[in-house]
Formats: sequence, C-alpha cells, structure tokens
Amino acid sequence: MTASAALQALQARAPFVPDLAIVLGSGLGALADSAEARAGVSIPFTDLPGFPAPTVAGHGGKLVFCEFEGRKVVLQAGRFHFYEGHPMSLVVTPMRLYGRLGAKAVLLTNAAGALNPEFGVGELMALTDHINLFGTNPLIGPNVEPGPRFPDMTAVYDPAFRQRLAACAAGLGQTLRQGVYLGLTGPSYETPAEIRAFRVLGADAVGMSTVPEAIVARHEGMRVAGISCLCNMAAGILPQALTHQEVLEAGAAAAGRFEALVRAFVRDLQL
Repeated sequence: MTASAALQALQARAPFVPDLAIVLGSGLGALADSAEARAGVSIPFTDLPGFPAPTVAGHGGKLVFCEFEGRKVVLQAGRFHFYEGHPMSLVVTPMRLYGRLGAKAVLLTNAAGALNPEFGVGELMALTDHINLFGTNPLIGPNVEPGPRFPDMTAVYDPAFRQRLAACAAGLGQTLRQGVYLGLTGPSYETPAEIRAFRVLGADAVGMSTVPEAIVARHEGMRVAGISCLCNMAAGILPQALTHQEVLEAGAAAAGRFEALVRAFVRDLQL
C-alpha cells in the first residue's frame, strides 16, 4: 500500500510530529519558500514511495517541516489531482500520512471559481461546507482503521476554525467570504449550464480538489479548515473564456493577503 511505505519513509525523515498540516493550492505556494520553510526540512514528493512528481503548474511538489508562527507545521506545496489520472487512494494519501504522524488539524487551500455573483476575483473564502460531485468517495473499499466505517460529515469544516479565520481577517482589515465549495473531477472547466445548476444546488465556489482530502482528514480524526482563493468568475458569469494562467495570476495577486491570513490563523491557534 502506498500510504504504508510512504509513512515509513516520512517518519524516518520528519524532524517532529506536526501539529498542523497546511496544503498550498494553485498559485499559493509561496509559503513553502518562506524564511521559516528554508530553515526547515524539505522532502520532495519523489523521495516518498509511490509519490509521483506534480504535473500541474503552480504545484511545487514537496513537504516542508518547519517552525511556523510558533507551531510545528508541515507545508504541502502542491497536491495530487484525480484529473491527472491518479487513483483516489493516492489523491488522499497525504491526509492519511498526516493523520498517522499525529497531526491534529489540516488547513486546506485551493484556487476556485466564484459562482456567487456577490463575490469578486482575488477574494478569499472560508469553506463552510462542500458538495461532492467527484462521482466517488475516497472511503469506498475496506475501512481504514481506526476511522469509523460511516464517519459523520455534519461539520466537515470546523466551526471554531471558521470563526477564528473570520476574526483574523477582520483584524487584518480583509474581506473574507464564507461559502459552500463544490468539488468536481475536471480537468475541463465547467459549462455555463453546469454553473447555473450548481448555483441552484447552493454552491458559492467550484474547484477540482479539497473535497476528497477533507473527507479523509475527518476520517483520520483531524480538524479541518478550508480557504479558497477565488481566482476567476465561473463560466458564463463573465463573457471571457477561462484559463489556468488567469488562475495563477490571481493567486499570485492574492498571495500577500493569503499569507497574512494564514499566519494570523496559525499564531496562537488552540488545538
């Protein structure tokens, strides 16, 4: 099993048990090159058994163990996507590793398209809930003990964490939206008709990651927070076509605000 071999390799190199894992999505990877990260221990994905090199621009492909705002943290620069052809078991393997290492919580970030017309490009959104339209569930198959066979998903995104994110954003003078994230396989962007349907379902943002990770993180008993960088308006809301370059550019433009929010969230975080 990929997770078992990778866990052994990671345990051999990790300098400590992290309190918190932070997954850095498209265009949000600058934290993995921060001063704290450069002073930490960096482990390329390809050094872990079964982990492939990332294929998507904006995904660095490494784990960085470092002291970050007074916390022992592992920064995950990049992720594995279902649309790359990876099995779902690999997509969620990092969450299994963090849970087995002993991490108490995970902060998942992503680049997303905004469905809510009140939201703007470049704004950040705290995830309140999600809709899984991947067509599968990462927990299908034999149950991975000691997680429950039928885990509760009433509050996937920890309410206390959401309150803290909102308070941190207010303290920084930032606008932090709150909303529901809808997860799809990709890699094609959604059609305008699909976006209209998703708005009826109650989604505020749409993307191609995060949902499987959040499910498995909760199955592992970790608390979860989620932040989307709204890097474009979803198809049909504005007239122009969508491109990944647009996503990367919007993520880069929001990087300073994102980093400030993450630092404030981690500082003095109660776990």
